[in-house]
Amino acid sequence: DLLGWGYTQLDDVASFSAQAKIEALEGFWKTMGGYGEVVVGGASLGGAAVIEFAAKNLCRFSKEEGQLEGRDDENKTREGCVRGTVLLDAQGFVDGIGPMSFLPSPLARLGIQVLKSEPLRESANQMSYFDKEQFATEDALKVGRMHCLRDGWEEGMLSFMQSGGFRPKEKVGLVDVPSLVIWGRDDGILEKEFAQKFVDTMPDAQLQWIERCGHVPHLEQPELTAKYIAEFLRSEKLRPLETTSISNANYIMNNVMNGPWGAIGLGGVAVAAATGAAAAGTLMGGGM
Repeated sequence: DLLGWGYTQLDDVASFSAQAKIEALEGFWKTMGGYGEVVVGGASLGGAAVIEFAAKNLCRFSKEEGQLEGRDDENKTREGCVRGTVLLDAQGFVDGIGPMSFLPSPLARLGIQVLKSEPLRESANQMSYFDKEQFATEDALKVGRMHCLRDGWEEGMLSFMQSGGFRPKEKVGLVDVPSLVIWGRDDGILEKEFAQKFVDTMPDAQLQWIERCGHVPHLEQPELTAKYIAEFLRSEKLRPLETTSISNANYIMNNVMNGPWGAIGLGGVAVAAATGAAAAGTLMGGGM
């Protein structure tokens, strides 16, 4: 999960700011993926994190001075790692967290208490799904609140709020790698116009609608969502450019598909090594 959310480490962490979350994701991929070519994806607020991470780490190849044209890619110098992105009902055109970032700590703490309250969580639970009877259950509410009761969660939330949150709006257009935008046709949280806006703003994006689906397609229509993502990852435009990436036989997917509301999935990040193979593993996380 993103640093400070879900069931991640809360002790001995200096900051849970938006920037610290991006740096932690970079550290994860350098350690676990060797900073190899990667496709990174996120849902809702996790999409904002993906945009910031991708804009900072776009994969670029350049020949060193004196190298001849036509040589293999292994003779090129690579900077960055992000070869593509997957955005699921992503927050990309709203910066920050609004006035709450300017509140004095005592008032901010009151807001955090509201954030984890059962009435607010239940409201978000109902708004997240098209099929509320099947998915917006009491069990979903309980699971979505569980991580909020951990010692240190409130301090982590306060740190994130006071940092001002993610600011992806001006960075969306910088992400010029192949991108898949997946959107639930019946999203009740983000405006549907945002889906097309990603395609209009990003240089190389394609849009896939999912019918009879709300804000969390990975939870409400998981098989269809997985199908679209797998097809995208296997596409020719995402074939790895380095032999070191090809030798990595798995996609490593860190599906942090839960964000500010917990297990109902309003944020999260997925990381997949660009190997040209099908997704091999999934690590589920908690949420904010």
